[in-house]
Amino acid sequence: MPTAPILITGAAQRVGLHCARRLLEDGQPVIATYRTERPGVQALRDMGATVLFADLSSEPGILGFIDQLKQHTDQLRAIVHNASAWLAETPESETAAFNEMFAVHMLAPYLINLHCAELLQRCTPADIVHISDDVTRKGSSKHIAYCATKAGLESLTLSFAAKYAPTIKVNGIAPALLLFNPGDDAAYRAKALAKSALGFEPGSEVIYQSLRYLLDNPYVTGTTLTVNGGRHIK
Repeated sequence: MPTAPILITGAAQRVGLHCARRLLEDGQPVIATYRTERPGVQALRDMGATVLFADLSSEPGILGFIDQLKQHTDQLRAIVHNASAWLAETPESETAAFNEMFAVHMLAPYLINLHCAELLQRCTPADIVHISDDVTRKGSSKHIAYCATKAGLESLTLSFAAKYAPTIKVNGIAPALLLFNPGDDAAYRAKALAKSALGFEPGSEVIYQSLRYLLDNPYVTGTTLTVNGGRHIK
């Protein structure tokens, strides 16, 4: 029975919540972070997860979370960097938006990976998984800072994989559309689905399957799995 927990950041809803629940169902202890109290946070508590508040949008918030984490555990089976920010890049807020997305997508994984390596190295096997975005493959004229900071996260995958081999495997997952939001209208849904070769809304389970593969396969590091329904061949 696994004893070292897996840390998942940004697990209050959607993909992070689903992956945390599936790990708990598999008997894997989980430490989950959230920034906003949502129904999913209480659901994770009820399932036995350790749930910690974390504001990863600034250096003090990140370092404060690392200190708090180390009070709860001295070892980790894996770190899954799922926390994400999607902010409008408008003329009035572009610098603030860039800085926050940089902190969440790059600075937080960078500092957590550096300061928590000792927790991972007490566990064999050990993994770091960065959740990126398929948009990095081609760029985005409308969401430049979001795309750039997610691309930076993919660069961290390569660098940390080299730094921590062979004791810690470091990989990424780059999803495209997984889940619509309740307010998305039929026209938007049809347009979005048409961008992929497979043409359907897969839901969160495909990311858990990808995470499970990376955790279970002992011979994969420095790789980002593309989970995009074949967008690159359309």
